[in-house]
Amino acid sequence: MMNPDLQGQRALVCGATQGIGRAVAMALAAQGARVTVLARKADALDHVVTALPGEGHQALPADLSATAELEQAVDRALGEGSFTILVNNAGGPPPGPAHNAQVVEFEQAMRLHLFAFHTLVRQLLPGMREAGHGRIINIISTSVKQPLPDLGVSNTVRAAVANWAKTLANELGPWNITVNNVLPGATATERLEAIIRAKAERTGSSEEEVAAHMRAEIPLRRFALPEEVAAAVAFLAGPGGSYVSGINLPVDGGRTASL
Repeated sequence: MMNPDLQGQRALVCGATQGIGRAVAMALAAQGARVTVLARKADALDHVVTALPGEGHQALPADLSATAELEQAVDRALGEGSFTILVNNAGGPPPGPAHNAQVVEFEQAMRLHLFAFHTLVRQLLPGMREAGHGRIINIISTSVKQPLPDLGVSNTVRAAVANWAKTLANELGPWNITVNNVLPGATATERLEAIIRAKAERTGSSEEEVAAHMRAEIPLRRFALPEEVAAAVAFLAGPGGSYVSGINLPVDGGRTASL
């Protein structure tokens, strides 16, 4: 059954071929939005478009880390109309301590996250301002509230995105454009599987032992489903979130120690 809350809205969802991004695309489409899904692999995007409920959805193959290519792809999509919803989402950098990271690793992560997200905002902003309505939602990490062990590059870059977003919320509010960050905790995705695998290899523990230890640190004692994170995004994109702006919303089962 379709929920018409986002009827007439057009959404751009990044990193939408799997995990949280795919779940977000499904949730927005279920609320009536016309969804354009962006990722590198055209064939995987086509599968997502086919699965989305409703009509008018599109695939937009592009590499978030290739700024010029990204701009060109989005310009083509804008030729068919403006967007009022932007969901920024990209895969996290490889795990590892910050002090071992090369400068190029920080550069690559900044390009994939902050630079790409800012590029998209600049391109979609004129249409949002003209419409007098916009929702910019960044899927980042609870590490912006509490840095996570062995994710040095990710902790650094995610914090930059969070402060950029808060700055935009202050600047864009007069045009009825909200900017918010959704902070997933440990979520059952391929990214989490990679983190568990890397930690098991580093510590000599089994993957099952690592996963059990991680679940024990979460008050709800389980990993999130991608759909649970997507529900928070859909709320912020819809009419219920119209007066919420400039916040970090953890969806983490209570794991983050700070308020």
